[in-house]
Amino acid sequence: MTTGTGKTPGPLAGLRVIEMGTLLAGPFCGQLLGDFGAEVIKIEPPGQGDPMRDWGREKSHGMSLWWPVIARNKKSVTLNLREAEGQAIARSLIGKADFLLENFRPGTMEKWGLGFEQLRQSHPGLIMIRVSGYGQTGPYAKRAGFGAVGEAMGGLRYVCGDPSTPPSRMGISIGDSLAATFACIGALSALHHREKTGQGQVVDSAIYEAVLNMMESLVTEYDKAGYIRERTGAILPNVAPSNVYPTSDSQFILIAANQDTVFKRLAEAMGKPELAADPRYASHSSRGAHQKELDDLIAAWTRTITADRLEALMEEFGIPSGRIYRTPEMLADAHFQARQAIVSVLHPRFGEMKMQNVAPKLSATPGTIRSPAPELGEHNHEVYGRLLGFQDARMAELQNAGII
Repeated sequence: MTTGTGKTPGPLAGLRVIEMGTLLAGPFCGQLLGDFGAEVIKIEPPGQGDPMRDWGREKSHGMSLWWPVIARNKKSVTLNLREAEGQAIARSLIGKADFLLENFRPGTMEKWGLGFEQLRQSHPGLIMIRVSGYGQTGPYAKRAGFGAVGEAMGGLRYVCGDPSTPPSRMGISIGDSLAATFACIGALSALHHREKTGQGQVVDSAIYEAVLNMMESLVTEYDKAGYIRERTGAILPNVAPSNVYPTSDSQFILIAANQDTVFKRLAEAMGKPELAADPRYASHSSRGAHQKELDDLIAAWTRTITADRLEALMEEFGIPSGRIYRTPEMLADAHFQARQAIVSVLHPRFGEMKMQNVAPKLSATPGTIRSPAPELGEHNHEVYGRLLGFQDARMAELQNAGII
């Protein structure tokens, strides 16, 4: 499926977001809002743009392949927010928006005269989405806070990796993305409140708190039992069997059969139904206590059959399982194709390029990828002309002065 050609507008159509800030946490929130139909106007520094335009491990023709994903469904205008005239123009744009999204270090917006208390005087319905490392308050608020630091502080980094190695990071910027996702939830919650009261508010999403909220019962375990979770590699302690198991053709299949009834089906698939009645494996707690020996027993069996045969057996017996996918496996998978989880987007420089589709899927008003990532300042004339009434002469004056 090729998209980016005028699909349905989405449930947030009619809402306008002014996106400020750079890199990942704020812009990913903007991507989520844009995916569901909001008009996202991204403000970028003249002549520079968001550093995300250059980020990413692999580049095509020297250009970022991350930017087309995070900047889809957005409009780009240039504006120098460090100049008083640029700040005045920003206030005018914000006055015509529903959301202001920023991820600068706390205090920066106030320094520019763009703090919430300053803006709400003329725009009481404004919802200001603020994403930062440590939040807008507290003793660490004004510290520089990247996603990796938030992952470490929120507890995720300590539990990632193998116990024989130092704490690992995930292969993606999960802290930034989680903070952006929580920011999006907060923004839509604030929108519902505004619909009832007419009043806007601040959505304060801190990276370390977003990570902390994903840490399950980690805090409570320590509080009530003095237990500190450690790195456990491919398993969760006392949740068994749930691991990756080798096959005769050097593949790996993940099998999750930790529920009693599911384990019983696994035992039948293995041709060893007696395992389900064995006191060592009969219950969730007993399997957890004998996790290593159970994993070894299952691995000894899976090594005798191919991945295709093992996968077919797991499906036949109703046991949750799956292969460890990389992008090539995703692109070839019939389920990904049937649900259009990955789509092709027409890009003016790259041509047809594949990327993940909008999620989640809505039955009546689905989100879509309506436009590719914009060039720097591509929408200056459209946005400044349509929203602020700037004529060509005014645009040229601002451009010559380095304001846009």
